[in-house]
Amino acid sequence: MDSVIEIAIGMLVMNSFRYFLIAGIAFIIFYLLLRSSISDNKIQGAFPKQKDYIREVGYSMITIIIFVLIGLLIYATPFQELTLRYNLIEEHGWFYWLLSILAMIFMHDTYFYWTHRAMHHPRVFRYFHKVHHDSINPSPWASYAFHPLEGVVEASIIFPIVLLVPHHTSALIVFLFFMMTYNVYGHLGWELYPRGFQQTWIGKWINTSVNHNQHHKHFYGNYGLYFLFWDRWLGTIRLDYDKEFDRITSK
Repeated sequence: MDSVIEIAIGMLVMNSFRYFLIAGIAFIIFYLLLRSSISDNKIQGAFPKQKDYIREVGYSMITIIIFVLIGLLIYATPFQELTLRYNLIEEHGWFYWLLSILAMIFMHDTYFYWTHRAMHHPRVFRYFHKVHHDSINPSPWASYAFHPLEGVVEASIIFPIVLLVPHHTSALIVFLFFMMTYNVYGHLGWELYPRGFQQTWIGKWINTSVNHNQHHKHFYGNYGLYFLFWDRWLGTIRLDYDKEFDRITSK
């Protein structure tokens, strides 16, 4: 019992640390320190109200608890025997260690696109995804602001990862930090890529803060997370995306 409690505390600390560190740094830099000097470059000119920040952090804390509970189910129960976790990096080498992280990222992007698009179905939207879209003009704190039902969906990406990808714990941790960082960037409110990036041979496949901000503002289109493969292949990328990206990055 003590070991389960220790694991739970460790997961709670790690998940909270990751969220508040990355979202907090972004918020301090863009919304406090540089606010007056870069406000003209904000994707949506207005700033969220204080009640919006409080709501986003509140729901994010619920999401963190859900992540912890699912983590406990995987690593503090017999379920862990089904995972493909290995103990020594030398078992597969550093090159595979890097490949395993890339596999997690691409797997998550596909999982996110299809679950995200499904949660926009009119019959389930208000039960799963509406809470996240209450942030029409999102801040970094919105990166984890999900309804508990959506929180379960988002956290459940861990199941296909641990069951299908042989992984070292450190690789999973790196993936989770990358996930949080790119999620915060997507909700940042400013674009960090340069003008014309979205039309380059690689940039046309990379998701951007402008792209995801459009999704929050208009509620449809632009369903991807890290990449735009599925959006471009299936025609769900917004037709005004390129124009909006150029408008924002030309300021």
